[in-house]
Amino acid sequence: MKNVHPEFAYQSRELGAQIEDTLGDPPDRKTYDKVIKSLIGEFANGSEIDDLNLLSFALADFLRFDDPAGLLNQAADYDEGDPAKTLKMVSCSNIEASNALSTVADANPELARKAIVTAFLFKNHKRWTDEDHSLESLQREEDEGDENEDEDQMTPGHDLDHLFDSNGEENV
Repeated sequence: MKNVHPEFAYQSRELGAQIEDTLGDPPDRKTYDKVIKSLIGEFANGSEIDDLNLLSFALADFLRFDDPAGLLNQAADYDEGDPAKTLKMVSCSNIEASNALSTVADANPELARKAIVTAFLFKNHKRWTDEDHSLESLQREEDEGDENEDEDQMTPGHDLDHLFDSNGEENV
């Protein structure tokens, strides 16, 4: 990963899972929008929700990242950063979301900074991951997959033998 603190990487992945879970399968955009609107309202009203994931979840769709390079630099350190500088690197496309961000930034600037960076990393995944998509890498992955293929070939119940002692099925 390109200079991204492991905790930010983790939070970004968690944000993706939270969004996916909220959307559901099949995706229900109406419910998703209600959840986002509710969270934005809570944060804008000064609710003391001290949850990085919920704040980044609420803001992710509304933030415009005006300084991607600066935000990537902020992602290098999870515990120490510059909240005021980070806030200047984004803008909001929604008045309620902007109010929510301002309210949280006033009460807990570090939470706002972390939520902005987390949302940025989630929305710009390709800017910071170092995934190798070369032919050699794909071949290595395929070769490694062949080693685990034997497990896929097992018949159902194959590894259940250990559940029974020498008396066989009498214990069931």
